[in-house]
Amino acid sequence: MPSRILKPFSLVRALVLCATLLYTLGAAAAELAPQSSQAEGVGVNVKPTDVSANAATWKFQVTLTTHSGDLGDDLARSAILVDAAGKPQPALGWDGDPPGGHHRKGVLRFKALSPRPDTLELRIPRAGEAAPRKFSWKLN
Repeated sequence: MPSRILKPFSLVRALVLCATLLYTLGAAAAELAPQSSQAEGVGVNVKPTDVSANAATWKFQVTLTTHSGDLGDDLARSAILVDAAGKPQPALGWDGDPPGGHHRKGVLRFKALSPRPDTLELRIPRAGEAAPRKFSWKLN
């Protein structure tokens, strides 16, 4: 008889553990909300899509929009992540729309920062703008 009680109890514990894990992962993802910047007639929207502690490569969904001018930015060459010591880390690459046009969307990839910082800052400099666009998130 004790084994009949133990099996349902173990199942309930497993379900509670899974629900807790899913909630925790969802809460962590919710903390890293998308951010946007409007300046010089260009909108830049950034959303971290994978900056988990396990990831070897961190990914950011980036969208650029303008109704004047051309979006010729080479984001793979210009965008940087800033590590805990303030040192810039270059992008590994850009998977998305090529330079040009009025609307661009893609994923910027970076080597995961180690040690993992408490805050994360992505900087996107643009030609003709005095300062880079800065996007930052708290990781812990």
